[in-house]
Amino acid sequence: MTLEATMIIVDNSESSRNGDYTTTRWQSQVDAVSIIHNAKMRVNAQSAVGLMSMGGKGPEVLSTFTPEFGAILAGLHQTKIHGTSHLSSTIQVAALALKHRMEKSQRQRIIVFSCSPIEEDEKTLVKLAKKMKKNNVSIDVVAFGDLESDQTKKLEAFVENVKSGDGSHLAIIPPGPHLLSDQLQLTPILAGEDVEVGGGGGSGEGEAGGFGFDDAAENDPELAFALRLSMEDEKNRQEKEKRDREEQEGKTQLGNIPEEGHGESSGNKDKKDEDKMDTA
Repeated sequence: MTLEATMIIVDNSESSRNGDYTTTRWQSQVDAVSIIHNAKMRVNAQSAVGLMSMGGKGPEVLSTFTPEFGAILAGLHQTKIHGTSHLSSTIQVAALALKHRMEKSQRQRIIVFSCSPIEEDEKTLVKLAKKMKKNNVSIDVVAFGDLESDQTKKLEAFVENVKSGDGSHLAIIPPGPHLLSDQLQLTPILAGEDVEVGGGGGSGEGEAGGFGFDDAAENDPELAFALRLSMEDEKNRQEKEKRDREEQEGKTQLGNIPEEGHGESSGNKDKKDEDKMDTA
């Protein structure tokens, strides 16, 4: 099982106020951070997760590396939304924090949420990526919100140049009806953590996204509740589709049944003629 120290970087710039993701870009990150922490701890309880923000005036460490989600949650609650994002400098500070981690046997990983315009040019990001690769730092990027072609091109170039044996990934998640955290579980960022994602196209019953309710309830009741709601929504959606499909099939079958009085057999017609003669 992979032993990792993971620094999560959240985007708390003004762009995170936007409500094009449920319920806002910021709240969607809060939910996703909970999912990531749970996944890392399930893979290896000796792993550790830290938290940083890249908005405002510059990088800020919100929580040092810890296996406890309470410290991460406290860091999220004290975060203020303001300013612009500082992607490059925040990644460098995160790498420095990883370098000074207590447990040197932990592999180094950074997970970045980016939902705002990237001020750095592609050349600067590629140079930073090569430096991170040289220092054996894997970096996953979750791109959502502002997804202009120039934006995604920069991130694609960055991830392509930071890739190493342990893998770095770029997940581009457009706005939609689904939760950001749900979509994140379908990407290699979490699917690679020995987590069953969607049961390979199963019915959605049982465990949701590979996270058992018993374990989640013990470690994080709020997460368990969110997972249960997500599973119930998916189950209701599938049941509705099934009902609609059956209703449509029923209408098709009814359309093939002849109406009363049409297509009568000759025997029935003769019987009616005899009845008329008896009453005459």
